[in-house]
Amino acid sequence: MRVHHLNCGSMHPPMAPELVCHVLVCETPDGLVLVDSGLGRVDFANPKRMGPGRLLTRPERQDKWTAAAQIEAMGHSTDDVKHIVLTHMDFDHIGGIADFPDATIHTTAEEYDWAVVNPDFTSKRRYAQKQWSHGPKIQTHAGPGDTWRFGLAGMEVLPGITYVPMPGHTKGHAAVAVDAGDRGLLVHAGDAVFDGSSFANETPSGTPLTKVGKLRMFEKAMAYDRKKLAVNHATLSRLNGEAGVTVFNAHDKRIFDDIAGA
Repeated sequence: MRVHHLNCGSMHPPMAPELVCHVLVCETPDGLVLVDSGLGRVDFANPKRMGPGRLLTRPERQDKWTAAAQIEAMGHSTDDVKHIVLTHMDFDHIGGIADFPDATIHTTAEEYDWAVVNPDFTSKRRYAQKQWSHGPKIQTHAGPGDTWRFGLAGMEVLPGITYVPMPGHTKGHAAVAVDAGDRGLLVHAGDAVFDGSSFANETPSGTPLTKVGKLRMFEKAMAYDRKKLAVNHATLSRLNGEAGVTVFNAHDKRIFDDIAGA
């Protein structure tokens, strides 16, 4: 399938580097599939929908950052988006789903349970429930799945698109692996890692990555289970070393700029 890399949210937390919201647009025979959705038009029209997290990340409220605007600029309609596969349900990953009301939204069963079905005190404060108040069609996928590749378990969401469970940032967080044919396997790690240097010494094109301490601090502060972060980092580092595999995360602008520029 043909895959496009979009930045669907430019955020400016205090005393930290600019963050992006790395979203994939996959062209499939059955329509467009998004991996994450970034922030959306409804979010920008009503910022309170994003919850208190917006006060910490300070996103730019410009239509050009939305997946809807960028997909329309590509010559598609928002109706062409048939599926949205979420790494998890934090506001900066799920906000854009309201711009695609007919799309099927995919998430892990563990994430959906913690965010929607049986929310506890922590998840009630964490998630912005208004972002799914429009009643989207949601399909859940229970893990950990079957034997996949590289000694890992995975759950096939759609042909060529697989969930690889990586809880830690949230209770049901998962990376999303996309088989891009000649371009190899693309692994969207979501928020399983914040600082790209935690899993790679350089960007895909070979630019050295230096440690960004503030991103690592933010990652720990937002983690549901900090003990699992190092495990996820090690798994992603191992995947990134496999031939034909490209790993990237949601928010490290250095890696997004490198991939999008290429």
